[in-house]
Amino acid sequence: MNFLRGVMGGQSAGPQHTEAETIQKLCDRVASSTLLDDRRNAVRALKSLSKKYRLEVGIQAMEHLIHVLQTDRSDSEIIGYALDTLYNIISNDEEEEVDDVEEENSTRQSEDLGSQFTEIFIKQQENVTLLLSLLEEFDFHVRWPGVKLLTSLLKQLGPQVQQIILVSPMGVSRLMDLLADSREVIRNDGVLLLQALTRNNGAIQKIVAFENAFERLLDIITEEGNSDGGIVVEDCLILLQNLLKNNNSNQNFFKEGSYIQRMKPWFEVGDENSGWSAQKVTNLHLMLQLVRVLVSPNNPPGATSSCQKAMFQCGLLQQLCTILMATGVPADILTETINTVSEVIRGCQVNQDYFASVNAPSNPPRPAIVVLLMSMVNERQPFVLRCAVLYCFQCFLYKNQKGQGEIVSTLLPSTIDATGISVSAGQLLCGGLFSTDSLSNWCAAVALAHALQENATQKEQLLRVQLATSIGNPPVSLLQQCTNILSQGDKIDRRLTGQIAENLGEEEQLVQGLCALLLGISIYFNDNSLESYTKEKLKQLIEKRIGKENFIEKLGFISKHEFYSRASQKPQPNFPSPEYMIFDHEFTKLVKELEGVITKAIHKSSEEDKKEEEVKKTLEQHDSIVTHYKNMIREQDLQLEELKQQISTLKCQNEQLQTAVTQQVSQIQQHKDQYNLLKVQLGKDNQPQGSYNDGSQMNGIQPEEIGRLREEIEELKSNQELLQNQLAEKDSLIENLKSSQPSPGANEESSATDSARDSEQIADLKQELATLKSQLNSQSIEITKLQTEKQELLQKTEAFAKSVPEPEQSETVTAAKATDVEGRLSALLQETKELKNEIKALSEERTAIKEQLDASNSTIAILQNEKNKLEVDITDSKKEQDDLLVLLADQDQKIFSLKNKLKELGHPVRLQCFQK
Repeated sequence: MNFLRGVMGGQSAGPQHTEAETIQKLCDRVASSTLLDDRRNAVRALKSLSKKYRLEVGIQAMEHLIHVLQTDRSDSEIIGYALDTLYNIISNDEEEEVDDVEEENSTRQSEDLGSQFTEIFIKQQENVTLLLSLLEEFDFHVRWPGVKLLTSLLKQLGPQVQQIILVSPMGVSRLMDLLADSREVIRNDGVLLLQALTRNNGAIQKIVAFENAFERLLDIITEEGNSDGGIVVEDCLILLQNLLKNNNSNQNFFKEGSYIQRMKPWFEVGDENSGWSAQKVTNLHLMLQLVRVLVSPNNPPGATSSCQKAMFQCGLLQQLCTILMATGVPADILTETINTVSEVIRGCQVNQDYFASVNAPSNPPRPAIVVLLMSMVNERQPFVLRCAVLYCFQCFLYKNQKGQGEIVSTLLPSTIDATGISVSAGQLLCGGLFSTDSLSNWCAAVALAHALQENATQKEQLLRVQLATSIGNPPVSLLQQCTNILSQGDKIDRRLTGQIAENLGEEEQLVQGLCALLLGISIYFNDNSLESYTKEKLKQLIEKRIGKENFIEKLGFISKHEFYSRASQKPQPNFPSPEYMIFDHEFTKLVKELEGVITKAIHKSSEEDKKEEEVKKTLEQHDSIVTHYKNMIREQDLQLEELKQQISTLKCQNEQLQTAVTQQVSQIQQHKDQYNLLKVQLGKDNQPQGSYNDGSQMNGIQPEEIGRLREEIEELKSNQELLQNQLAEKDSLIENLKSSQPSPGANEESSATDSARDSEQIADLKQELATLKSQLNSQSIEITKLQTEKQELLQKTEAFAKSVPEPEQSETVTAAKATDVEGRLSALLQETKELKNEIKALSEERTAIKEQLDASNSTIAILQNEKNKLEVDITDSKKEQDDLLVLLADQDQKIFSLKNKLKELGHPVRLQCFQK
């Protein structure tokens, strides 16, 4: 300070020491002094003079100050003084008071000086790189003035400085470290620096986002108290908007990082009367705008849809609806909340369904949609609030046919509450449509139009709406009432045609254009069902009273109007005042679509119209013929599918029969093994021993059992013969089916394929039946063997009885062996009884096989009948398809000639593809 006093003292000692000379001396000392203290004092003096003598210090000292930054980096104090001085030179912040007269000129001069000095500083890109390196210093006296200086550079010449920082190694990453600084003043100024750095630069925005900026900023907002925080929260929200607005990559990164879920606590304002400070209103307004950035209609549809779903899943939409229905919310916050909810639900069916279920906290509860519509048609509500409600209603109905149907249904007589206690959305819209308030008329009309957007069903339903215009008079339709109002206008005697024909001022030209549009629609979509108002008669009326060229000129007034261009830019109805509320966004799209086709329809002659009608009728006939044959082919495909299913069923049945036969074979093998064992045992016991009484007992019991076995064997033989006869009949049936199959050289390709498939299936059935026949033959042979062996057993038994010795010869021997013989005979009788049971079971299984074969025969007969029917249908189908091919060829030739005529007449031709 002594040095500064000396300089200033010398300045005031005589008139020869001007400010410029003082600054020059200080610059000389900075450049030539060898002592660091002298240079530091000189720079500090320049800092003190830089605010008042900004121009002089900037011109003489900037080069020396930059040199100090390069050479004296080890001394943080002199570096801090140099950075502060450069900031005072470049910055446009005016701290000293100025008179009102001089304020404007001073501000303009200050801005010019700031940009000029900034241009000088960044002319050498190394200066910006040097400044970025100084920001790595943790010393407060270096980092803070460095942050302020770089922020000022960005404010002066943002794009140029951004480009230098972008190409600097780790330039953006160095600046991101400022958000982690524990000193709040540096952190807060770092947020302001990043605001200026990310403005309108997508590349830097992406780098900042991937440097974990979202996490750090959201942490700061949470630490500061969310919406109750101070200006730091506001700065962070502005920076978040810079990073996300019109940046699809960052929006996707924000959603994928689950940062949308962290936004929910922002809107938990609660019901306590804590007051709404100006800062809280500002913060909440920016928060709502940030939500709208993520779900803006201008974003890609996929990105918007994913963000909408995430907001519903995390409860953010529910929290917004809570604010929407809360009391005591400021008007501007309520308006912005309505706009935000609108875009969160727009085109998202899940969100739209939830919004339809929201009720206002009233008694009795009312749907939120009804409460909002009450505000829209209430002329005492603020204009911006009514526009916001209209936008919300439009977004609720956007691509929501379910919601459109619910709104239109409230207009129909069957759903109107006769008691009048509850008010429906339809009643509010009708009331607004015919209100004395023109703004209510416009809003209600646009809302009803959106209920019909791209929904032909609801258009038909709206034609059923009846209105009671006055007591005692019959009700009239809604369309009739609207037409009555249009026919009156501002002059009762003026008709549409008359209004178009008049030469009016610019203020009424727009009305003339709308009348021309309505009349053009009546011509273009005219089906000539009314003789008095056919397409040709209406065009003659225009030619006679208006003139074609004049009509086209009046039609063009709409798209050339300023309000039309403004409304066509975005879906939200955003108007500065009711006087600008003329066009709706969807209506501008409709005008753009219809203007060209109406113009062509007006210029067409009657002959061209007739030719066009003939072409349309021919195309319709052709379409109907093709549709008929498509349906016929579809039916035949269904029949083929049914036959395929039946064949699959037969295959399953045959597989079951094969399984049963396999089981029978295994059981027969078991019986054979048991019989062989019995035969061996009987052979061992058949020796010349036994008494006369034993033989008498055998003769008394064994012949009876053997007789029964003979009867069972005879019965099995008869069953076998019957099965063989049935198999022979089936063989003949298969031969007949094979001979009745169509030849492989048939003309119809599909019929040949089906016949071949049927032949293969019948051959499979024949093969399976042949296998079954062979198995039955083998069983017959086994039964014959069994009969022979039984006969041999009988003969051996009789021989055994004859060989029994006389009683008087061996009474002692027979008495000793009687007990043994009786035991063996008992065992033989038991085994014979078991064999009888097994043969009986075999007989029953044979009977079951016979029943299954009968079922197979009936199934084959049904298949044969269906095959015959299919062959007849295929023959008929072939004939019909041949006729169709001939007819299609003729129709294609006729259509080709008609399309050429249409092209010659200038009519656009819609291409259609038909399958032959």
